[in-house]
Amino acid sequence: MEGFGVHTSMWTMNWDHDGAERAVAGALKYGVDFIEIPMLQPATIDTAHTAGLLEKSGLRAVCSLGLPEECWASNHPEKAIDYLQLALDKTKACGAEALSGVTYGGIGQRTGLPGTAEEYDNVARVLEAGAAYAKKIGLLFGIEPVNRYENHLINTGWQARDMIHKVGADNIFIHLDTYHMNIEEKGAGNGILDAREFLKYIHLSESDRGTPGEGTCDWDEIYATLAAIGFKGGLAMESFINMPPEVGYGLSVWRPVAESHDEVMSKGLPFLKNKAKQYRLI
Repeated sequence: MEGFGVHTSMWTMNWDHDGAERAVAGALKYGVDFIEIPMLQPATIDTAHTAGLLEKSGLRAVCSLGLPEECWASNHPEKAIDYLQLALDKTKACGAEALSGVTYGGIGQRTGLPGTAEEYDNVARVLEAGAAYAKKIGLLFGIEPVNRYENHLINTGWQARDMIHKVGADNIFIHLDTYHMNIEEKGAGNGILDAREFLKYIHLSESDRGTPGEGTCDWDEIYATLAAIGFKGGLAMESFINMPPEVGYGLSVWRPVAESHDEVMSKGLPFLKNKAKQYRLI
């Protein structure tokens, strides 16, 4: 998971044949190294079709998800383990390198209270099983801290780090996201430093999820800290333009955050790439 990529939500959140082909064509147009595939409905994904697209295009891939409510790890650990194993099998069959995201819960999961010891114990059990299965089939397995409005369990780099220590698996990595960090961390640099031991992947997302460089994220702090820790992982631009209602609800995306995906790709992607070159990350 190295180089510069883009989350395919730029073009689609529905990974059917049409969405996959549109996303791969868009990624190739803008010259990225890899794509991130949303695995929101793993059972429906035609893995042979995706694997063929990736092989033909030369693109590498990472998959990501959030667990559906009936499989939230804190409440339904056995169902969560089964769901993650299905998603990992699909990730492998697609030819991707890792499965990450809100692998410990749901996008929009909140109790209104701090996470309990029982919830965290259930999450740890699920992640331990997921990591073991991922290792068995040759995949990496990630945890993405998200903001307090999307999940009440893991919101910061240090919480993800502590969970990995609790689980004890050697193939779990931390997947940070600058949008969430802008809300939750006491400075993005501190979040990166807290996660540095396990940090292999980062979403580069603006403060409003729109065009990078046009919001309040401190990109110099982010890139300088990544450079300081010798970051060698994947840099993935993420922006949400067209969200299906069930996804938009969990993400609290109610209005357009940019005019079009072309605007984000033609302005935001060069901005982020130039910053990465400035700090010698690519």
